[in-house]
Amino acid sequence: MDEIRTVIAPPEAAGQRLDHFLATQLPGVSRSRVQLLLEQGDVRVDGVQPKPSLKLRGGEQIVITGQPHPAPLHAVPEDIPLDVVFEDADIAVVNKPAGMMVHAGAGQSDDERSRGTLVNALLHRFHALSSTGGDLRPGIVHRLDKDTSGLIIVAKNDAAHAALADLFSSRQIRKTYIALVQGSVERARGTIAADIGRDPLRRTRMTTRPTENARSAVSHYEVVRRLTTRFGKFTLVRVRIETGRTHQIRVHMASIGHPVVGDTLYGAAGQLTDQTAAQSKGARRKAEVERLRLGRNFLHAAQLEFQHPVTHKLLQLEAPLPPELEAFLVRIEETPASSPHSPAPHPRKKDEIDKMRKI
Repeated sequence: MDEIRTVIAPPEAAGQRLDHFLATQLPGVSRSRVQLLLEQGDVRVDGVQPKPSLKLRGGEQIVITGQPHPAPLHAVPEDIPLDVVFEDADIAVVNKPAGMMVHAGAGQSDDERSRGTLVNALLHRFHALSSTGGDLRPGIVHRLDKDTSGLIIVAKNDAAHAALADLFSSRQIRKTYIALVQGSVERARGTIAADIGRDPLRRTRMTTRPTENARSAVSHYEVVRRLTTRFGKFTLVRVRIETGRTHQIRVHMASIGHPVVGDTLYGAAGQLTDQTAAQSKGARRKAEVERLRLGRNFLHAAQLEFQHPVTHKLLQLEAPLPPELEAFLVRIEETPASSPHSPAPHPRKKDEIDKMRKI
């Protein structure tokens, strides 16, 4: 049963709008939620249902008899281009761009949480999706972070959704990512087996430190290439994950001292600075020092391998590095034109470029 709350408007509230006043009197309740209470008829002023714009005189008895209950959010179709890598009657595999949320977040405003998501695009493209995830997440079996690009599997019906969920829970879906991390990773390959849980102090982060809600997480990494550049040292790694914890690769790589480039949440630099220019006597002003900002995480879901949940055919799917990541790699390695005495970089071999694109 909802708690009944009574507020007496003080004399200094005279002239204030009712909805503005209540927003200051109800802890944790925003003005939009106050307006919901008024629309629901859960507010009485001196026994009468008021309008939100009512101007107070001071001394009124205001009784709140309910809680704000926003209407359930439903994902709506939106005409957004999709890169569909595989599709049949039961599933689809989409190459999601960085910057796109997979589905809406319940804590956002109505406009923010109902526009521009992968789910909106999927509903427009496929019309019918599995209902297992509810009205907010139709078709969604697993997720990718907003700033992570790459392959994601979508279920078109509930039977396919259930079968895919079983494949994920039994770790029968092989997921491989490519990441550029800060620093030179010493070992050519390794396994990070560290439980991951919500950081109790910074709720937007996950952590490998012991927490009550920590769950097992396993990531296998392999060095593809080490880079020594004028912006510092970096390592291009291929990472295969056995589990699918929130921010798993980002947390695991940061835990061994090599955060993903661009991932400021887990300690990566917000921008890269040309260290040779910064140390040069010729760089008289800070403006002369080149700085790079990626604007996303250098993390890409590059490969998926699994048995189709209905036909049981083995699917091996790939998504090449997106152009902005390839361009970033080229940029950090190129020699600035203003340094004629610097040795020219070795050109990439064709097979190396092809390998990087297919990772």
